[in-house]
Amino acid sequence: MPILGSGAVGTPAEGLLAAIFNSCEDAIVSKRLDGTITSWNPAAERLFGYSAEDIVGRSIRMLIPDDRQHEEDLIIERIMAGERVMPFHTIRLRKDGSEVEVTVTVSPVRDSDGRIVGASKFARELGELDLARKALAESENRFAMLADNISQLAWIADADGSIFWYNRRWFYFTGTTLDEMKGWGWKSVHHPDHLGRVVDKYSRAIVSGEPWEDTFPLRRHDGVYRWFLSRARPITGADGKIEYWFGTNTDITEQREQSDAIEVLLREVNHRSKNMLTLIMALARRSAPGNEEFLKRFTRRIQALAANQDLLVKRAWGSVSVADLVEAQLAFAIDLAGTALSHEGPKVNIGARAAETLGLALHELATNALKYGALSQDRGVGRVTVRWDTADGRFRFSWSESGGPPVTPPEREGFGSAVIRDIPAASLGADVTLDYPPEGLRWTLDAPLEAVRAG
Repeated sequence: MPILGSGAVGTPAEGLLAAIFNSCEDAIVSKRLDGTITSWNPAAERLFGYSAEDIVGRSIRMLIPDDRQHEEDLIIERIMAGERVMPFHTIRLRKDGSEVEVTVTVSPVRDSDGRIVGASKFARELGELDLARKALAESENRFAMLADNISQLAWIADADGSIFWYNRRWFYFTGTTLDEMKGWGWKSVHHPDHLGRVVDKYSRAIVSGEPWEDTFPLRRHDGVYRWFLSRARPITGADGKIEYWFGTNTDITEQREQSDAIEVLLREVNHRSKNMLTLIMALARRSAPGNEEFLKRFTRRIQALAANQDLLVKRAWGSVSVADLVEAQLAFAIDLAGTALSHEGPKVNIGARAAETLGLALHELATNALKYGALSQDRGVGRVTVRWDTADGRFRFSWSESGGPPVTPPEREGFGSAVIRDIPAASLGADVTLDYPPEGLRWTLDAPLEAVRAG
């Protein structure tokens, strides 16, 4: 392969070819199959810094960084197979050792008998447009990698709610294609019993521009329906107008089944416990016939316990105020102790886990106070004070008894101690102290506010 432009040319066609070779703005390089450079045009000199005299006869690999030498192996492999290597972005080395980002195209060169004897390469430094395209392609690849590997089904809709893109996981789950799903084709994988409701709620969200959330079953590729929590948020442009909607569908089938099972179990436990309370009331009536005042007071207290239990079992709170929790848990004790039991503290809403943990501890403390502590004596003698506050990112809660019989530490600790001390410590990351001074039991809880407060 001759060095074009380095000497006289024969025919007009060869002269035209030499003129194109020398005037082309793209670097044009030819090489043998072993990588030896055989031609080098002026644009290649400008791009890489080597003159034709410097580099012709040397290996093309001197332009390739060490960590990209495998690219040349793949190029030669494809050229020998008669393939053309389409434009790709890469990095090459200049004469001064600096790197340059280029786009490269490589084609096989054949001799007069049609045999592949080398390759010709066109290289061009990436301009602003090329760099912008590269950045866009990288951004799209990153988005596709993220979207196709998240656990949710994901989709994008136009401003009018018409879906034009789904991630790969959607198609894996539904067994559908984009042609089947685009627009409003997704309705075909919804359960018919829920479809009308879903379409109505989704349509109203599209019109109002408010974020959308719903739960419904979707049909899997094998015909099985699974429940999903679905959300979509509007994406606005610079003018504030909605341009797209981005949505996800999260499989919550197992969570729903677990929740249903727990609810059934709790209701059964509640039912049996209330039956036991009913039995206790019946026994009390038989054990104290004619003592109507006692039976009336006793029945009210049993009913208070039952009502408090209902509140805990239903646990319909997204959050509950500490004051409401204290009053609900201590209703039976307040009925017995009256003003001997008081509580005070700022308005603080706590989450369900904290409410359950703190409620169990309160119930245990109140029961012990009624049996052995400050509330075990006649009304008005002993006192219990419940206080709470928040400061420095901490939630502090205390139970203080006074005026009761002298306190002595228990000889052994049972399940009650775990409820009061160990469970709050583990569940809320709290520091819990339980002291037994002679004048009255002291219990304090100091927990991170973020572990207690409702989200």
